[in-house]
Amino acid sequence: MNNYLQLEKKTKIKNTVSKVVIYFFLAFWAILVLFPFYWMILSSLKSYAQYNGERIPKFFTLYPTLQNYKEAFTTVPLMKYFGNTVLFAVITTSIMLMVSTLAAFAFARLEFKGKNLVFTVFLSLMMIPNELVVITNFTTITNLDLRNTFTGLILPSVTSVFYIYLLKENFAQIPDELYYAAKVDGTSDLKYLIKVMVPISKPTIVSIVILKIIECWNSYVWPHLITDDEAYYLVSNGIQEIRENGFGRENVPAMMAAVVAISIPLIIIFLVFRNQIMTGVSKSGTKG
Repeated sequence: MNNYLQLEKKTKIKNTVSKVVIYFFLAFWAILVLFPFYWMILSSLKSYAQYNGERIPKFFTLYPTLQNYKEAFTTVPLMKYFGNTVLFAVITTSIMLMVSTLAAFAFARLEFKGKNLVFTVFLSLMMIPNELVVITNFTTITNLDLRNTFTGLILPSVTSVFYIYLLKENFAQIPDELYYAAKVDGTSDLKYLIKVMVPISKPTIVSIVILKIIECWNSYVWPHLITDDEAYYLVSNGIQEIRENGFGRENVPAMMAAVVAISIPLIIIFLVFRNQIMTGVSKSGTKG
């Protein structure tokens, strides 16, 4: 009996020590990851004089100010950049989702000659370096005279091989019996896709939508190449405009305020839809 109690005590101590070590490293990693965000917010709340007057940076401020945020929205047309980015993200994501869903359904359910070969070639496109795609897209959009237009911004981003592959794998795992039963009832392929496959794959679709919106929000290289008109700047490219022609390179607090304002929508999206993102990433579909 005593041996059993001692063994149980040792096991509890071992488990406790293991948990302490795990939580310690998790806390350390969390601090390491979150510190840049904390420093960004802290810097945005300091006045220009206070920030530049600190020989040794302080990790707190007794006199926070929102003046930097006011400057971020008044010195440069930051709201215009927000509006452009929202429009770009919504239209691009909507078209991409439509194209990806239809393509994934075709590869998963429809039978046509050479389907496997076409899909293999399609997947091979993922092996092409992004730099080559950017060059090709830039030449094409320029030849079509679509520079400095929303059409030129949107067109190269309306397809995604990875998202089509992800949806195709989800659709392919939906039991065939559902499809055959729907065909017996006279249901069209499009109706079956909308009424059955899309609701079953909703977690993955929601994840794709959120990831695509984040991708559009953070897009930098392509908008920078295809637009040199301020009327079409997105928030990511607007930061460079702010730095060069807005506050100036030395006004770090105002720059940090602009970055915080730009980051807030993405943080809100992640916090609201974090469960759907985790479910969509971990769930690969309904197995038959």
